[in-house]
Amino acid sequence: MKCLNATYETLALAELAPGVVLMTLNRPERHNAMTNTMFEELERVALSLDDEDDCRVVILTGAGRAFCAGYDLADADELPSKGALGMLDQQERAARALLAIRSMRVPVIAAVNGAAAGGGLALALAADIRVASTEAKFNAAFVKIGLSAGDLGTSWLLTRLIGPAATSEICFTARMVHAPEAGTLGIVNSVTEPDALLSEARKLADSIVANSPGGVQLSKRALQANMEVSSYAAALELENRGQALLTRSADMPEALAAFKEKRSPVFTGQ
Repeated sequence: MKCLNATYETLALAELAPGVVLMTLNRPERHNAMTNTMFEELERVALSLDDEDDCRVVILTGAGRAFCAGYDLADADELPSKGALGMLDQQERAARALLAIRSMRVPVIAAVNGAAAGGGLALALAADIRVASTEAKFNAAFVKIGLSAGDLGTSWLLTRLIGPAATSEICFTARMVHAPEAGTLGIVNSVTEPDALLSEARKLADSIVANSPGGVQLSKRALQANMEVSSYAAALELENRGQALLTRSADMPEALAAFKEKRSPVFTGQ
């Protein structure tokens, strides 16, 4: 994968196993706080990996003790002076980065190793699956600095994940949600010891890679698209098209043949 050989200012990339890419937010001295450079690199890498047929799963984590502390407040003093259009441009730049992560054709697993605050919470929510270490903690900190929790998709994603009442309480109080509660609420899929976090994410990734690439990708597309459609009938229509398309691939007959022959299927994604 070409982008694995590039150098980034705020990210580090590595291939953990065939098809499994580890993307690490790499500003540990600033708790991986977000900058314009990070937004640009997140968008660029997400789009680049989407062009790589070999990429099957992305694991997203943070270097050091934090996952992501949100927007770097060292740069926040300039925000009020930007003007309305300047601030809109800033927001759209950040939003494009998170949309690129969420829209990747392959599953994204957030391995949350520490604080995920503000925009860091939004980034974790943009992943398809979240696993957390016992040291992880989450908060929608926006109201503490005079901003709205309606930022970078948080109000939309968190409401759909845990419901409007729990989301309202977390967003209005800006309180910290620690890993055990995050697991109970459903913000994260599982909680594990810090030393086992990447191993847990890797197990999930390996389980995904073992399946049909096309089946996984169209499953993700259906799950995301049907969060937004207005009716059951529209959801069925989208699912029907995906299933019809997949029966034309080489992987489905291979899976059926492997089942009959009592062997593991060899998926090609073709």
